[in-house]
Amino acid sequence: MKHDIPSEVLSAITQLEMAGFEAYMVGGCTRDLFRGTVPKDWDITTNAHPEKIQEIFPDSFYENDFGTVGVKTESEDSTLTVIEITPYRIESTYSNARHPDEITFSEHIEDDLKRRDFTMNAIAYNPTKDILVDPYNGEEAIRLQRISAVGKAADRFSEDALRMLRAIRLAAELNFTIDSETAVAIAEHASLLQKVSKERIRDELIRIVESKNPMQALFIAQRLGLLTHIIPELEEGIGCTQTQAHSFDVFEHLMRSLQHAADKEYSLEVRLAALLHDIGKPASKRMDQQRNEPTFHGHEVIGARMTKRIMNDLKFPKDTTRIVERLVRWHMFFADPDHITLSAVRRMIRNVGTEHIEELLELRTCDRIGTGRPKEQPFRFRKYKSMVDEALRDPISVALLEINGENIINILKDGPGPKVGWILHALLEEVLDDPSRNTSEYLHRRATELSKLPVAELQQLGEQGKEKGEQADMQEIEALRRKHHVA
Repeated sequence: MKHDIPSEVLSAITQLEMAGFEAYMVGGCTRDLFRGTVPKDWDITTNAHPEKIQEIFPDSFYENDFGTVGVKTESEDSTLTVIEITPYRIESTYSNARHPDEITFSEHIEDDLKRRDFTMNAIAYNPTKDILVDPYNGEEAIRLQRISAVGKAADRFSEDALRMLRAIRLAAELNFTIDSETAVAIAEHASLLQKVSKERIRDELIRIVESKNPMQALFIAQRLGLLTHIIPELEEGIGCTQTQAHSFDVFEHLMRSLQHAADKEYSLEVRLAALLHDIGKPASKRMDQQRNEPTFHGHEVIGARMTKRIMNDLKFPKDTTRIVERLVRWHMFFADPDHITLSAVRRMIRNVGTEHIEELLELRTCDRIGTGRPKEQPFRFRKYKSMVDEALRDPISVALLEINGENIINILKDGPGPKVGWILHALLEEVLDDPSRNTSEYLHRRATELSKLPVAELQQLGEQGKEKGEQADMQEIEALRRKHHVA
């Protein structure tokens, strides 16, 4: 073991043993320890039944049908605040291909291990006595980075169909391969995934998409027949050729776009949008006879509708669905800085929302890499990004002052006129020299003083302030352009 066992886990095992019971770490935590990584959670299995576990650990809770007792600790580590302790279990038949019809408790650790999904998860380890129980050579599977079902793969997947998708997800998360017998069994039983709830499929899909290798995982899911039971619309892109600007068909383009989002560690919403942004292309494909190449007019509108339907079907949260749908809808924004204005950029920001414009730009880079182009941000796109920053920023103007024209009118005790603007710009110059002056108290007092100056002197101060504000504004814009290397 490359990592120390936390004291909270050792204490729980020790207390079970002192009460006369066996106890082992099991499942993902043991697998991760053998891989040399820190577990995300800690599971203990024992021959003690739930009521005995709760007697040993008074500060615990038992709220499920599987015998699992949650033992609370005082740890500040979120992965250790609750340690789950489950009795050795024997499971009956699975009539719904998801949950056992009946669970009974066993006195033997071997009974518990033989019901588990993959050999790498069927290892039990007792750290206090340094006892390893590994009847299915799970340690070797970890060393070979191989995912193998416990016993007959067909039996494991017939019991719980979600295990097939879990194999794909674990391969993506751990960068493991699925052995041939297990892969064949997945292909033969893929249709059983229809019996699994959409929520559970969604949760596994999210973990695949958030892994480091989502493209590889979804390629495997497609080849083994699982993808058609997750997002069948994706398969419509297989063989759907595109224009000469694209090196791949629609399906591979989407996979490569998603992989770039994963490589850049973009948000879940951007990853999902990368996966779905061209989902509407097969439905919108038409042939341009003059140019002898396909067109996909309106695919972003069709794709947004499809995205909403797909994500609703998979029971994604409404907020996540709304963001991804919007990114798909607007991913075809025109980004040639030589032919657009700041007002056009502002309209795009309004379409997608200021809080999501950066995600839209990230999606564009994924789309570009997904076509097979080597560079994600050419000069014109960097220039467009600088225009977005410019459109988002507050211009340096009198609008930034903690005083407004109506306040000046009240001070002057006169109607609107040029003096109002002169005073505001004179105040702006002072604030640019010393930002600490931008307080309501100071500006009202200073505006009262300026209101008493001769008109010619006030006009001169106002025009100087306006010129200085314009210079400061241009300096900020030039700094933004240097930031994006387009100055």
